[in-house]
Amino acid sequence: MKKTLSPIESEFATTDEAEAYHRWFCAKVQASLADSRQGVAHDRVMAEIDAVIEAAESVLNAKRS
Repeated sequence: MKKTLSPIESEFATTDEAEAYHRWFCAKVQASLADSRQGVAHDRVMAEIDAVIEAAESVLNAKRS
C-alpha cells in the first residue's frame, strides 16, 4: 500500500519507495559482507584519487591558460 510521506518524515515520497530502498540497501550490505576479496588500503585509494584530482586540475589550468 502506498502511503505518501512528508519530506520531514522521510527522503522518500512513499512507503513503497522507502521499503524498496531498504531492501536494495540490505542486499548491497549483505553482498559486501559476503565478498571474500581482499580490501584496498586507504592510503592506496587516497593516492589514486589524489592523482585523478591532480590530472583534472591540470586540464582545467591548461584550459584557462
